[in-house]
Order: sequence, then structure tokens, then C-alpha cells
Amino acid sequence: MDGGDGLDRTGTRSVKWLTAGVGQHAGRIPLGVADMDLPGFPALFAALRDRLDHHALGYTRADPAARERVARWYARRHAADIDPDWVVLLPFGPRTAVRVVLDAAAAGPAPRGPVLTPTPEYGGFAAVAGAAGRAVREIPLDRTGGVYGLPVDELAGACRRAPGAVVALSSPHNPTGRVWGAAELHALAAAAAGCGGVLISDEVHCEIVHPGRRHVTAVHAAGEFARNTVVVHSVGKAFNVSGLADAFLLVPDADLRRRVVATLEGFGFFEGGRLLGALAQEIALEHGGPWLRSLTAGLTHRRDLIVTRLAEAVPGSVDCVPEASFLLWLSGAAFDGARPEGVAPDAGIREVLLAACGVELTDGSAFGAAGEGYARLNFALPEPVLAEAADRIARFAEKAPGRRSARR
Repeated sequence: MDGGDGLDRTGTRSVKWLTAGVGQHAGRIPLGVADMDLPGFPALFAALRDRLDHHALGYTRADPAARERVARWYARRHAADIDPDWVVLLPFGPRTAVRVVLDAAAAGPAPRGPVLTPTPEYGGFAAVAGAAGRAVREIPLDRTGGVYGLPVDELAGACRRAPGAVVALSSPHNPTGRVWGAAELHALAAAAAGCGGVLISDEVHCEIVHPGRRHVTAVHAAGEFARNTVVVHSVGKAFNVSGLADAFLLVPDADLRRRVVATLEGFGFFEGGRLLGALAQEIALEHGGPWLRSLTAGLTHRRDLIVTRLAEAVPGSVDCVPEASFLLWLSGAAFDGARPEGVAPDAGIREVLLAACGVELTDGSAFGAAGEGYARLNFALPEPVLAEAADRIARFAEKAPGRRSARR
């Protein structure tokens, strides 16, 4: 099943729905925060219910088989040879995991370099790096031929000028849905190694890759530079359990892994403190493969639906067709000149569309300076609701002055 029935998340404290103001404003459609309004893996939720029937949720130890389970998953799904010893099991989500890696890297022999991110990029990197006292340098993605690519040469040059630099990126890419190639990732790992730094690859969207593309995990692509590479992963996005705050790391370098564990313990965390998250990860990795294939097929169909409708009705709005995940990157240029009453002239596309047609997206400014004038749309919701959102956007775009004059 692809979860086509959707979910009513009213009253669940869903960040996605609260951000969109659903409940306070009737009829709003939340397309912002990156989680799905589709049911997750049924067997996973059945296992959680069964565990809750045992009326004790006390301290637990990490499952000794959990690391081998992660390694088997990577072998089956991503054709990657992962040493179970590389796996660090975490009792919190991917964003906190990035902070732990930054602190662990800073505790090593290399200088405390800046965090380099290719933008537009997931805003969590900049926020966490800033909170950790690290300088952040944004380097715009390459747009050669109109296709987003990693700015390998620019990032490598920045690494050479900044010993101890950390290169942080999402793979597949959030927000555009691009799947990065092995050669690009290898080059970035080499650049990080060359300055004594680390490549952090956030791969939480890697389990949903559309037909014709294949995800390559960064520690596999890095080859001889794997010791300077860390992967952050979680079953949360693909299996719709991000609220369980579960994640794990792949850390090939033994010394960095030791520092990661020491950092965890310094904050009072231990691997066993993740009872329900560990159970969700176990069921997902042991049994979730066939369900993920069905989910991906349904999301690919939704992707094609929203891309086709917007490309036809609002030319220029679809900045690129995603190759992975359930996120679509939109250009706000198609809405230039169309501003509903009460919306400031310099408002972002999120505010414009929310006021004009009750459709809430994530504004591109959340992804760095290169995201200004863009917005991210989450298409993981029931098809009828997605079609309604597309129709509302299209009707509003018809009001843009350029569109009216073009019809005359």
C-alpha cells in the first residue's frame, strides 16, 4: 500500500499542521514541514502498540544486534559494505546528531574550522553550527546547464583555505531532491580530508529515491577518505516516525567514533535510552523494504501529478524535478506582481501563497541566501488534497500581471 488515504493530524501537536495554522484557519493545506500526511509502515505501528501493552517503559540496553541490522540494511538496499563497528546508535534525532559530530570533531587534533554548506541547503546545519559557535560559510550550488550540482571546486578551495573545515550537506538534497553522484561525494570527502576536516552527509531522505536514480552513501563513495566522512541517518522520514527522535551515525574512523561516544556521554546520553525509537528502527530495517518500494511508487506518482499540473498551469514555477524524497523546489518568479491585499511587497512566496490561497509551503529563505525567492513544497499527502493545492496555486498565478497580459 502507498498510504493513499491520508491522515487527519488535528489534535496531535503536529508541527507541520500547527505551522500552517490548520485548525485556526479552516481549509488550509499544509505543505511545509518535511513529514508525510500518509500512514507509515503498518507492521511498525503494530509492533509499537504491542510493546505498549507491556505496561512498563523502563531503562533498556541497546540491542546487541542493532549494528549488524544496520549493516545488513545497507548491503541489501544500497549495495554498501558497512562495518557494524562504524554504527553509533543515538537516542535523539538527526539535527542533534549533527551537533554531536561537530563537537566531537572540534575535540580532535585539527583546528576548529568553519562549517561549509552548499546552498540552498537544509537550514538545520547553519542553525546547529551557529549554536555550536562555528562560523558558517554558504557556497551556492552549481547551476551549469540549469541543473543543480555540488560546487565541488569551490568547496575544495574553501577547505584548503580553512584547516579543520566541516563540509555539511544533505544527500539526497533537501530542498531540491537531487541525488548526488559518487564522484561528487568522493571529491568532497577528499577535500575535507585534505584540510583535516570532516564531511557530514545527512542522508535521512535516502530511502525514497525515484526510478532511474540510485543513492550512494557517502562513506561508501568516499573510499580511501572514509575516515574523514560521517553519515547521519534515521528511519524517521521514510517510515513517518520522526517524532520518535531516532537516529544513527556511520563513523568509520575509530578515533572520531570514540570522541562521538565521549561527547554523547558528556551530555548524559547513552545508547540504550531509545526504547520505542529502537523498536521502530528494528522493524523498519528488518521488514520495511517491500513497503518502502510501494511507498516510493505512490510518491513518484504524486511527484508527477504536482510537477505536471504546476508546470502546465504556472510555467517556470517548477525549478527542478526531484529525483528523491517528497519535496519539490519552486521558483517564486511565476508569482511576481501577484500580491494579495495586506501582504508586504517584499514578502516571501510562503506568505504570499498562504494569504492568497491557504496553501502553506516552506519559504526558500530557510535554506540560506541562495533560497531567497523560492519555496519548498511537500507532496506527501493524499492525491485529492494535493490536486486541490495545485489548483489553488494555479488559480492564484492567473492573477499575476504578466500572465494576464500574455493571454491578451
